[in-house]
Amino acid sequence: MTPSALEKQEAKLKQLNQRIKAEKSKIEQNLGKQIIKTVNLDYTDLSNQKIKDLAQKIATILNHEPNNQL
Repeated sequence: MTPSALEKQEAKLKQLNQRIKAEKSKIEQNLGKQIIKTVNLDYTDLSNQKIKDLAQKIATILNHEPNNQL
């Protein structure tokens, strides 16, 4: 493999990693929005600590589900 071919593959890999990161971010944002909407939370009441507490509660519930299935 020539250096230019290797550089091209590295560029493709970097681009793919950026796309994966962007998709993960979209999913995280959508999940957060849906939770806030479904639970009817007020954005003004959501401190970092409250967000962490809520995430922990959700994790506890999901971890008690058989095979982590919803």
